[in-house]
Amino acid sequence: ATLDQLGAAALYGVDPSYFDATRNEYRRRRDTCYRKLLEIPGIVTTEPQGAFYTMAKLPVDSTERFQLYLLQEFEDNGETVMFAPGSGFYATPGAGTSEIRIAYVLKQEDLERAMDLLALGIQKYNETH
Repeated sequence: ATLDQLGAAALYGVDPSYFDATRNEYRRRRDTCYRKLLEIPGIVTTEPQGAFYTMAKLPVDSTERFQLYLLQEFEDNGETVMFAPGSGFYATPGAGTSEIRIAYVLKQEDLERAMDLLALGIQKYNETH
């Protein structure tokens, strides 16, 4: 706990502009992720309010099978995308099987590309599965 307290106390010496810039950057990433998800047909999501991640319901049969497809079969210009299947975030068996959790911690341009890859991956997956 001492280390945490020392780290927290050091934050009092940080210029407030750092926090403003960081808050604005994460707001921009959140807005990008949310906007891009809403552009994908069949996705259901809500705008995150204070988190560094979002949950989204995908129009696929299983997000775990879809993630394996993305990692083993799908690529676009040598790139793919990875997310956390939603079922691991629920205590209820069977809950979240069509949901994913996406952390929007990437640089802005990488996040935009990741969302484009997700959209293309969903399209290709549903064409072949």
